[in-house]
Amino acid sequence: MRRLGTALAVIATIFAVIGCNDYGNTFQAPTGATIIGLSPADIPAGSSDFTLTIVGGGFVPKTVVQWNGQTIPTQLQTNTAGTVTGVTATVSAALVAKPGQASVNTLSPQSGAGRNGLSNSITFIIDPPLNPVPAITSISPSQTPAGSPAFTLTVNGGNFIPAASDPNACLAAPNTTPCGSQVNWNMGAVQSSFTTRTPNANMTITATTITLTIPSSLLATSGCALVTVSNPPSSGAGSGTGGGGTSPNGKTFVIGGATCTGAAAKTSSASAVRAVEEETPTLSVDGRHVAYTALQSNIAQVFVRDTCTNVASGCEPKTMLISGTVDGIAGDADSRSPSMSSDGRYIAFSSAATNLVADAPAGRQIYLRDTCFGSADGQSCKPTTQLLSTDSNGSLVGTEAILPSVSASGRFVAFVA
Repeated sequence: MRRLGTALAVIATIFAVIGCNDYGNTFQAPTGATIIGLSPADIPAGSSDFTLTIVGGGFVPKTVVQWNGQTIPTQLQTNTAGTVTGVTATVSAALVAKPGQASVNTLSPQSGAGRNGLSNSITFIIDPPLNPVPAITSISPSQTPAGSPAFTLTVNGGNFIPAASDPNACLAAPNTTPCGSQVNWNMGAVQSSFTTRTPNANMTITATTITLTIPSSLLATSGCALVTVSNPPSSGAGSGTGGGGTSPNGKTFVIGGATCTGAAAKTSSASAVRAVEEETPTLSVDGRHVAYTALQSNIAQVFVRDTCTNVASGCEPKTMLISGTVDGIAGDADSRSPSMSSDGRYIAFSSAATNLVADAPAGRQIYLRDTCFGSADGQSCKPTTQLLSTDSNGSLVGTEAILPSVSASGRFVAFVA
């Protein structure tokens, strides 16, 4: 028994010594900086080089960032006193080529016995690759008489996503099971979607072709339907920004003797009027400015009216187009749901137009218009339009964004995406 006790004492001493060495082995807890977060926290596989920001404290000069235990190019931001105020690192495309996980930590210079300079580790998620935006090249047939029975529509194009073999699988596990492309049928106030996310024996999808049954209920009256295809975000995208989106080049389907003109496949006048009638105008606090939706060339546009209410003199009532370019060119697709700041200067709205800003993503997006009403800059202020439902990192690109609500000051805008 005495020998056993001696042996245990020796083993305990060995582990105590190991726990205090300077080599950062598995028996020694991190003794360096503290990491509380990463920005971004995840990224799609196949992304290009990007900058990773380490959020935390306790960083010192010569601190480096490690990716799965290997040091990667690190940039330190310091103040005039030499104190480290920020840490970023460059992550190469090779490190995020495939979906998976990576361990991120920092390593600072060792400072005395028992200090290994290692921070805690945080897991970085490499999401599946982004789903592409679909494109339509043609539909067949492209017209039918009003009152026709149900028929099979073929949509040709590219970047279509086949659904899981089990039509119920996507509903049961939407984050792990592929969800197929969705076909949208938009005829003014009548909007229908066809998808294999629920059991649907009348719809098949390949990478280049979709076939589906259009029911007779959508063919009862003459009109013009806009056919588009939407792709969901990629399965398993950690932040929900898995790409996808709606095809920018929808095709027109003609029912009966309707006259359908324009690349955007304008809806019939009667249906478009009914849709605009549902819009609610928004009013500034002083009652001077009113933003509303109205039809212009069969496209819903957002306008603002300066009524000159409560203005003593020198004001002439006028109407301005909001859903247009800075040059005054109207949006090339419907804009809706205006929301106005209390002073009438900022107006947020949802729009499917692709010409409001450069490189606008497909589908409905949220925009903010600075009208310059009441600005301190006076004549030097120029009206501008800003895309809100995306950012420099590409977040929310490809999603559908609707129903904006702007704060009284115009600083904050909430919306559904």
